[in-house]
Amino acid sequence: MIRYTLKCENAHEFESWFQSASAFDALKGSGHVACPICGDLGVDKILMAPAVRPARNTAVAAATPAPSLSTPSNDLEQAMAALKSQIEANSEYVGMNFVAEARKMHEGGAPERSIYGEAKPEEARKLIEDGVPVAPLPFLPKRKAN
Repeated sequence: MIRYTLKCENAHEFESWFQSASAFDALKGSGHVACPICGDLGVDKILMAPAVRPARNTAVAAATPAPSLSTPSNDLEQAMAALKSQIEANSEYVGMNFVAEARKMHEGGAPERSIYGEAKPEEARKLIEDGVPVAPLPFLPKRKAN
């Protein structure tokens, strides 16, 4: 796996993991690499420093506090946290029953409401092919998050 720092034509910077350098090139070439903020497909790699492990006994490492992983540290993380909060507050979590519930609502067998849950990629693809309006969410459900 390789992590790239990417930038879209609208100057949004973000990071993403790819199986290899050629996998990034193939995905970008087929239009599958888009900016998570604006959806722009004009995404390119930008210069990034390699991750070099420092010596084990450095005074600098001991003096530097660990970053807080529970609070958003940039605008993108704040936007993702706000989106997650809004979805959790205004939607019903149906867990692994998402596919069945979405299909029932689409066919009129259940009342329409905002739901979110989990689906295997092939199940989600089948929903989309059948015209059921669904979209992936950019976060894990609470039961899968640490």
